[in-house]
Amino acid sequence: STNDQTTENQRLEIEAAGYAIPAPRWFADQGVSGKVAAMERPAFRRLVDRLEPGDTVVVAKLDRLGRDSQDVEATLRALEDAGVAVVVLQLGRTDLTSPAGQLIRKVLGAVAQMERDMLLERTLAGQARARAEGKHMGRPAKTTEAQRHEMAQRAAAGISISQLARDYAISRASVLSAVAKAA
Repeated sequence: STNDQTTENQRLEIEAAGYAIPAPRWFADQGVSGKVAAMERPAFRRLVDRLEPGDTVVVAKLDRLGRDSQDVEATLRALEDAGVAVVVLQLGRTDLTSPAGQLIRKVLGAVAQMERDMLLERTLAGQARARAEGKHMGRPAKTTEAQRHEMAQRAAAGISISQLARDYAISRASVLSAVAKAA
C-alpha cells in the first residue's frame, strides 16, 4: 500500500507454493492504496489486459483481488467470464472460478453480509441508547435555542429569510428550519 512496502513476501509465498512466475508475468501495484478498486489499479489492469482464456492468476491473499467483498466478487466474475482461473493461496490453493471455489465465494460473501448486518445492528443499538440517554445525534446546531427564538420573532416582524441567513451566517434552509421549530 505504501511506497516503502514491497511485494517480495508475496512473491516468495507464491514461489514456495510451486508457482514459478517469470518477471514479465509478475504484476505488482506499488504505492497504490487498498481503497482503489482492483480494475482501477494500473498494474492489475495491465495484467487483466494480457490475460487469455486458460490462464491462471495466482495471488497470496484474497484482498489482492479487490478493496472489499463486492470488488473482489466483481473481479472474480470478470476473470471467470474471461476464462481465467484464480488461485488464492490463503484459501488452500483453491481455484475460485471452479465449482468448489464458487461455493467458497458464496460462503465468504454470506459471512461478509452477516458482518455488515451485525455492524448495522450494533450501530443502531448504540444510537438508540445514546438517544435514550438524551444525547444529541448528528451535527452540532449552528445556532442556540435563544437565537432560533429570536429568528422566529424577527421573521414574524417581517425580516426576510435571506436577511436572517446573512445576520446569523447560516443558510436560508437553516433559518427556515429554525423558524419552523421555534413556532
